[in-house]
Amino acid sequence: MTGLPYLDAATMERLVPMGRAVRILEDALRAGLDPEATPQRPIVDLPAGQLLLMPAAAGRYAGVKAVTIAPGNPDRELPRIQGTYLLFDGDTLTPLAALDGIALTSLRTPAVSALAVSHLADGEARRLVVFGSGPQAWGHVLALREVRPIEDVTVVGRDQGRAEALAGRCRALGLTARALPPSDSARALAGADVIVCCTTAREPLFPGKLARDGVTVVAVGSHEPGARELDGDLVARATVVVEARAAALEEAGDLLIPIREGTITAGHLAGNLADLVAGRVVAGTGPRVFKSTGMAWEDLVVAAAAYEAWRSHEKSAKRPAAAASPEVPQ
Repeated sequence: MTGLPYLDAATMERLVPMGRAVRILEDALRAGLDPEATPQRPIVDLPAGQLLLMPAAAGRYAGVKAVTIAPGNPDRELPRIQGTYLLFDGDTLTPLAALDGIALTSLRTPAVSALAVSHLADGEARRLVVFGSGPQAWGHVLALREVRPIEDVTVVGRDQGRAEALAGRCRALGLTARALPPSDSARALAGADVIVCCTTAREPLFPGKLARDGVTVVAVGSHEPGARELDGDLVARATVVVEARAAALEEAGDLLIPIREGTITAGHLAGNLADLVAGRVVAGTGPRVFKSTGMAWEDLVVAAAAYEAWRSHEKSAKRPAAAASPEVPQ
């Protein structure tokens, strides 16, 4: 692996802007990628947290992301989530590149959400409520602006300092923005066009009755069967789309807990992301919910696009300049 290129966060941001990430994910699904065929990710419990391995193969590439989740890290002023991605040639399995795994996650997760919102939300959706104030919350603000004319943002967070800082970043983009504690969020929720949940919560963030009919709700924070950000009332009223049924029914507590409680059945799921992109999901009159747990095929598609853009840039940089034209006698 000597000389294996490493694509850091800044390089990936330059090579695959958010809007392009949304498009390449949709292109992959339209070209026939089946989310249900993605291998389930092993989750290994460790003394300090969890280790997640996310392998996938599609087309000309294969890859794996190794991610660690250490709940105690913020107290050490270290990231809660860390990781690395390895991209391989699909035919020879030769390593091609290593990528910053967290930068990859920070890009593809909001891009996937934006793809779902582009097919679920009203075309004039302007009012966004975001639960959470970390990197994913900011990434979702940026991503949703790529697919809807978002102009008003409410940041709901337990840490008011961090929530206000994120609201300030939104205002710097020219958006109207404010920060609220969860106890004061009812009015914002009632008027929201899109609600995004990007937290580590294990219990519902708000009463589902506050979400009006027609609102689009995205939940990305949990990937464990016993944790959820949405309550059963909201899920039962909603048209529910997931990345893949198999993954959701293994990991998504937002759905598994209502199923165990008898609020819904597995048949309540309206479809997966490929169904949504293909127009096979018909939204009802209630809320629309997209539940994401994160899948390895998403990492692979975005990582491959970043690598191909990097390789194209490298080839261009190494190409010798055209020889100067000889002077033509006058």
